[in-house]
This record gives sequence, structure tokens and C-alpha cells, in this order.
Amino acid sequence: MAAWARWCLRHRLVVLLLWVGALFGTAVASGVAGSAYANVFGFPGTESSRAMERMEKAFPQRAGDTDSVVWEVDQGKSVKDPAVRERMSAALADIGKLPEVGTVVSPYEPEGARQISENGRIAYAEVTFTKQAFELRKENIQKVVDRAEEARTAGLRVELGGQAIEQTQEPPAGLSEAVGIVAAAVVLFLAFGSLFAMLLPLLNAVFAVGTGLSALVLLSHVVDLPDVAPLMGSLIGLGVGIDYALFIVTRHRKGLRAGLDPAESATRALDTSGRAVLFAGGTVCIALLAMFSLDLSFLNGIAIAATLTTLLSVAAAVTLLPAMFGFLGHRVLSRRERRALAEEGPREGEKPGGRAVRWASFVERRPKALAAVALVVMAVLAIPTLSLRLGTNDQGNQPESQTTRKAYDLLAEGFGPGFNGPLLMVADVSGGAAEQRALDGLVRRVNATEGVVRAVRLPAGPGVAKDTAVVQVVPTTSPQSEKTDRLIDTLRDDIVPAAERGTALEVDIGGATAIQKDFASVIGERLPPFIALIVGLGALLLLVAFRSVVVPLTAAVMNLIAAAASFGVLVAVFQWGWGMDLLGLGKEGPIISFLPVIMLPLLFGLSMDYQVFLVSRMHEEWVHTKDNARAVRAGLADTSRVINCAALIMICVFSSFILSGDRGGVMAGLGLAGSVALDAFILRMVLVPALMQLIGRANWWLPRAIDKRLPHLAVDPPDRPYPGVSPEPEGERELVGDR
Repeated sequence: MAAWARWCLRHRLVVLLLWVGALFGTAVASGVAGSAYANVFGFPGTESSRAMERMEKAFPQRAGDTDSVVWEVDQGKSVKDPAVRERMSAALADIGKLPEVGTVVSPYEPEGARQISENGRIAYAEVTFTKQAFELRKENIQKVVDRAEEARTAGLRVELGGQAIEQTQEPPAGLSEAVGIVAAAVVLFLAFGSLFAMLLPLLNAVFAVGTGLSALVLLSHVVDLPDVAPLMGSLIGLGVGIDYALFIVTRHRKGLRAGLDPAESATRALDTSGRAVLFAGGTVCIALLAMFSLDLSFLNGIAIAATLTTLLSVAAAVTLLPAMFGFLGHRVLSRRERRALAEEGPREGEKPGGRAVRWASFVERRPKALAAVALVVMAVLAIPTLSLRLGTNDQGNQPESQTTRKAYDLLAEGFGPGFNGPLLMVADVSGGAAEQRALDGLVRRVNATEGVVRAVRLPAGPGVAKDTAVVQVVPTTSPQSEKTDRLIDTLRDDIVPAAERGTALEVDIGGATAIQKDFASVIGERLPPFIALIVGLGALLLLVAFRSVVVPLTAAVMNLIAAAASFGVLVAVFQWGWGMDLLGLGKEGPIISFLPVIMLPLLFGLSMDYQVFLVSRMHEEWVHTKDNARAVRAGLADTSRVINCAALIMICVFSSFILSGDRGGVMAGLGLAGSVALDAFILRMVLVPALMQLIGRANWWLPRAIDKRLPHLAVDPPDRPYPGVSPEPEGERELVGDR
């Protein structure tokens, strides 16, 4: 790493120009190419997947996204009243002429006769665009919204729903990222007191995330990336990009204060903290790439996005940062620090602050009590996790002020809660008349099933394969209801097999609701081995790094405790609804299925970062003194300020994604912010050092047979003595609390 740092310093202009070229080059290329994101929920072997495949083969692809215009009249009136009909027909006719609008199916036309509720007070029109939602120009979608809202009048309420319409409600692009960067800048300035030192971690994150997001746009033409991939990539990239740079900048500033020239200080910073960053970044990437073991294409795309931004964050930290150190020289220090260096001479960094040392000594004196309190707090927070239910969220979970939520509620009121997520029974009737009769009998039996509003065989349109039939089943309950899940199980396990028996009829149950149920089931089945895989990999890396059995085992347990507590917070907020009104997060619902798979590897990777930084300092002191109590105390006192600062930055960045407008992003942001807070402030500052004090010398035990076979890995080697600073005699270094 030292040779690499010196190369970056000597060729700093080349390094900077390469990063500028990468940032702007990918931005221009992505602007020309455009995005091709696609939400591909591929999970072979499930019934809904088979239904989807059969639908794709039998039915022509729709031209674009289909959204809804929904209207309601006052009690005692009807949507068929001449004044209402004239007003809405005119609005729908105008909408049909707008750019990127393909067709409009009105309830006042024969093909839309079913689009009026039984009481006659609610109706809807289907608006099909010429492109998919993410391909549409936002201003053209807004024109549809504006024209529909113009039809509102006294006694006539008009709302709009659908994926395209939802885009008009999103906050300005980049708002959450900007808020996170500003909040991180404040924390960095308070920590460093230097404008240039504050800007370096932000610059690192901007170059890494900016290049990564543009690269994702280009990659979307080659591999299947979901539309949530850029959000997750920026969420993770901003957090680790700032965090990793913080550790290196902190070590560089320490070297400058000790009297090293900028080049030597930068070299040592990269040779020490740079190694830790490579280790931590590699751990995060390994954990993220473990998502491929789940064999789910949707999650593979998210893993690619998160891994790419993490890799770029690490690359920027070990190339761009040393180059910038060369440009800035001593200006990485504040004016006060530069003045003190000139007047008082070099000093080997700053001794731990009084509060940090007092806290470390307090943990040493009261390890049992503090460990017990920390465990109780984490256990209480983890209790809601026992009620964790994976599923999907839709526009019914959005805030009541949004038109998409209002349209969702109107459709549920007029056509039943299950109307927003109908089931589709896709049947192979290639056998002829016998299968047709069996299907008709199945429809009658489904209509008589408890929990079904109606089951209707959809008419075959032009170009539809004659050997495939589709039956739409509208449940009495909402798509997120557990009763709907039980209805799907009843249809699959009892009703459909009875109809197929003795015939060649083949029926698969699909549709968005069934797809999400199967997706949640697959995730639930594959989650335990996935957790075991990433926890095991993390423990193995720590075993090699610190040559200890206890350190990786305690880290694994801490990771599981942190994960349980953070998901407990998510369940309490999003599933139970605690504080949702206060936060303006809409209606409660299940935890989004893919969220645990995204959060867990990132949580384990980030906690590994803090664990390495904390334990490496303890290990250094242990090697020097062979005094476990002193090693734990010194490690906690020396690293607590940097870990707390890094965690606070992470919390700011992740919390800002509450403003993203995407419910998945809100859940991920709040969940990761909570998990980082719990991990850093309770586990790393309290529980881990308390347990290590209680365990004693056994912390550093490793069987000789294993020790001989393990490779040697220097994660964060200790600094060499600084020039101009006399090393203190062994065992004589000042540390409050020594006896």
C-alpha cells in the first residue's frame, strides 16, 4: 500500500483527471444511452412464476404502463348523471390526445362497462401509455394529472393511481442525497474544524457514487437491474464512501500533527487505515455478493448496484484521497492546528479526550452491569422481530394526502379491497372441450369459495393464444391481508387440484399479489442459510485478521443481536404503525420482502468496519503489553471518537433517505440508521468492550494447530515511531485508569 500511495502522490494530477473523466464520461454516456431498468421477479419453480411465463407466451406485450383515473360523486348521485358523464368524457378525450398516451378505456364505453361500482357512485378509466412508467417524460405524466384534476368540481372528486402517476409525487431528484451530504458536512466540520478536511470525504463519496450511478444506467442495458437499484446504490455508496474516507483522513491528520511531511503522512495513512478500508470494503462486497446465492434475479440486480458503488468508494479512498492529500499539503489541518504545529512543534496525535478515557475506565470497572443493561435494551428492541411478516407495499400504504393513495382507497371502496390486487388463474385448455368444461366448473366453484368477491373469465383479445384462458379472481380482502394469503393457499391446495383431477386441465395461480406472496415465501425459506453464510464469512475473516477464536464469535453474535434489534424497530414502526403519522410515512403494512436481504449484508459489513477499527487498536495494545484490561481500555478510549463520528455520519446519510419518496428506500434508510446507531453506540461502545473485559486473556486465544494453518493478514498495522517524538518506554505510556 505504501508504494501505491507514493505513486498516487507523484501522479496526483493524472489520478484526479482520471476520476474527473470517469465521472463526466459515464454521465454523458448514460445521458445519451438512457436507462433500461426492469423489475424482473424471477424465482423459478414457483406457481406464480409458471403463470407469468404462460401469460408472456400466450398474450402480446402491452405497449406501456396502465394507470387509472378514478372519480366519485356525492351520496344520492350517480357517475352516470349527464353532467358528470359529459364532464368526465371531455376530460378523458383530452387525456387521450396528450403526448405518450396510447389508449383510454372509459366506463361510458361498452368495453368499460364493468368499471362502474354497483352503487353507481365510483368509476374509473384505464389510461395506457405508449411506454413503461420509467421511460415516460415526467412533464407528460403531469399533463395527464393536471387535465384530470381540472375535472374536479363541487360534488365530483377525481384522483389518479398507478406507477406512472406515482412519479409526479416524488420529491426532487437527489433531494435525499443532498440532505444527507449537507448533514454529513456539518458533522465533518465539527469533527475536523477544517474546510478542506471536511470536503475530502464528501468529494470521495460524490465521485464514487456519481460514477457508480451513471455506470448503472449503462449496465441496465446489459443485465436486469430493478428501478430501485440506483436508490440502494446511492444509499450504500454515500454511507461507505464518506465513512471510509473519514478513517484515512483522520490517520493522515494524525501524521501531520506528529510532524511528518504531507507525502510521508499520506503514505502511512494509506498503509495503515487504507488496509483497514480495503478489508472492510472487501467484507461488504463479499456479503453483498452472497445475495447471488439466493438465485433471485431482482436481488441480483440490487447486489450488483450496491457492490459497484462500494467498490468505487474503496477505489476512490485509496487513489483519489492520497492524490488530494498531495494537492492540499498541510491545509488538511485547521488554521489553529497549523499554528500550533509551527509554534509548539510536532506531537504524536492527540491523546484520548477526558470523556473517552473516563468512559473506557467506567466500562472496565462495571462490565457486568453495563453488559446486562445493553443486553436488556437490545432484547427489548428485538421483541417485535418475532412478529416480522414479509410482504409487499403498494399505493395503499402511501400517505393519505397523495392522490395515488386516494385513488387506491376509492377503488377499494367501490369494487372491494381485493380489487387492487386481483389473482389470475392461468389455464392451459389446449385439450379441447373437456378442459373448457372443467374450467367453467372451476370458475363456479371459486365463486362459491369463502373470501372471493367474484371470479370472471376474461375475454380473449386479438392475438391471444387459443389454448390459454385467464380467470380474474377478486378477493374480499386487500392484497396485504393474511386472509388473502390463506385464500391463495386454499385455491392452490384444494380448489384447483379438485378441478384438474381426471382432466388434462392445468391451472397456475399468478398475478401481482400471488407473485409477491411467493417472493416473500422464497425469501423466508432462503434467509436462514443466507444469514449463516454471511455471518460465517465475516467470522472467518476476523479469525484470520486477529488470530483469535473469541473475537470472531463475539462479532457474529453482536451482528445477529444488532440485526434483530434493528428489524424490531422496523416492525414496530412500519408493521405496527408506531409513529408513522408523526413521521408522515403513510399506512402500516408488512416489511418489504427484499429488505432483510439488502440490509443484513450491509449491516454485517459496516459493523465489521467498526469491529476492525476497535479491535485492531485493542490487539495492538495487547501485543505490546499482554494486559487484556489495559488493551480493551486503550482501544475503546482511542477509537470511540472516530467510531462515534463515523456512525453519526452514517446515521445522517441513511436517515436522509426518509425523503426519497420510495417506501423501500424509507424502510432501508430508517432501518440502517437505527442499526448503525445501535451497533456503534450500544454494541461497540458498551457491550463488546464489557464482554471483552469479562472474558479476559481468552479473547486472544487461538489453538496452535489453527494458528499454523492460517495465513497472516495485517489489517491495520501499527504506526512506526514518528520523527521528533520520543517513544515512551514500554509499559510507561500515560493512560488514565492505570494502576
